[in-house]
Amino acid sequence: MRFTSTDKDMSILEYDFMQRALVGGILMGAFAPVLGTFLVLRRISLISDTLAHVALLGLAIGLVTNIWPNIVTFISVCAAAVTIEFMRSRGRMPSDVALAIVLYSTMAGSIVLISSTQGFRIDLFSFLFGSILGLNNSDIWILLLLAATVFICIFIFFSELAQTAFDADLAKVSGVPVGMINLGLAVLTAATITFSMRLMGVLLVGTLIVVPFIAGQALFDNLKGAIFSASIIGASSSVLGLVGSFYFDLPAGGAIAIVAVCFLILSVVYRRAVKLLSKPANHY
Repeated sequence: MRFTSTDKDMSILEYDFMQRALVGGILMGAFAPVLGTFLVLRRISLISDTLAHVALLGLAIGLVTNIWPNIVTFISVCAAAVTIEFMRSRGRMPSDVALAIVLYSTMAGSIVLISSTQGFRIDLFSFLFGSILGLNNSDIWILLLLAATVFICIFIFFSELAQTAFDADLAKVSGVPVGMINLGLAVLTAATITFSMRLMGVLLVGTLIVVPFIAGQALFDNLKGAIFSASIIGASSSVLGLVGSFYFDLPAGGAIAIVAVCFLILSVVYRRAVKLLSKPANHY
């Protein structure tokens, strides 16, 4: 969507669709990095991109068969998430190999299905690159429910999630139900990917899940501080990205991703600067 100079003279909040986009972006920016924390710590951060491609395949199947595309997409992503977790946890293959197999196979399936079927490429285009400006009230309520679910689950099972992320074997010996914790995290990730790719698109959905937490890690050494800062960075990235897209006529999803990466760069530079300044001077 492009804006005329007259439009840009008006306040960004005077547009209903921008109000919904800001609310949706803040919600996703706040809860997605919290979930991404435990993906990064378990070194499976690329699962977000893998499941996004699975979601594209599920969406294509749903559109072709005309069987509730969102439901088919969610079931497909959940199945893939559980399959990846099963292969990884049972030691059948390393995490990166399991992710690669699912990623490339679903990508191939999506290409074959999309290229052989006509009539819904415009719908798929919005899911590839995001359509946060097209959010409706139902989308906002779904994101609000998803955000509440993620925050509540993380709050209740924070200790178990942290133990499992840092040392799964020790957590298992300590009585933590590692299998159920990992399965729950996989399902939450699947739900986040399914209902958030409308905002950022398949190609960028992993950005708000992974990048803000990495930036938070650069700012804080403790886990809770890193999570809190990641949530703030994610929400701020959404707001600044949407404002930039409005006034500079940029794609909203891409603008949000660029802002998140800029926060990461600034965080790393800040951390390096603090370390350099804290080093004691050598006196000869």
